[in-house]
Amino acid sequence: MEIRDLRALDSRSIWEINEQGLPGTGKVSEDEIIALLEFSSFSIGAYDNDNLLGFVICLPPATEYGSLNYAWFNHRYDRFLYVDRIAVSSDRRNQKIGSKLYKAVIDESIARGVPIAAEVNLRPPNLDSIRFHKRHGFTEVGEFTHGEKSVLMMLRE
Repeated sequence: MEIRDLRALDSRSIWEINEQGLPGTGKVSEDEIIALLEFSSFSIGAYDNDNLLGFVICLPPATEYGSLNYAWFNHRYDRFLYVDRIAVSSDRRNQKIGSKLYKAVIDESIARGVPIAAEVNLRPPNLDSIRFHKRHGFTEVGEFTHGEKSVLMMLRE
C-alpha cells in the first residue's frame, strides 16, 4: 500500500468510495469532488498499485467552500487543517487504512503548526467515527445543528 496525493483523475473512485460511506461522508457529486480537490491544501489516498482504497480531503481556512460545518470552524478559528471527508472502500475497512491516512494528516498538521478540525454526525449517529476520532486525539469543541443534521465538532491540537 502506498499513500500519495489524490488527482482529479481519481474523482470517479473517490466518489464511489464516498458513496459507500454514506451517510457519514455526506453526499456529493463527482463534480463536487473535483471542486473539493481544487479547494484542498492536502488530499491523499491509499493505493494498491492504481486501485484507490481510501482517501482524505483536507481544506485550509477561508476558501470559498460553502459547507456550513466548514463555516462553523472558519468563524471560530483562524488556523486549521479541516478534514472535509475521510473514507475507506467498504471491502477494505478494518485494515488500518483510515489510521494510516490520519497519521499523514497529523504529520501534515504538525509540520504546518495548525490543529486539525473535523466533524462527526450525531444525527444520524456515527458512533464508529466518534470513537475513531477520539482514538486519534480529537476532543469535542462544540455541537452544531442545521436542518435534519446535528454534528459533533472536534479538534486535534
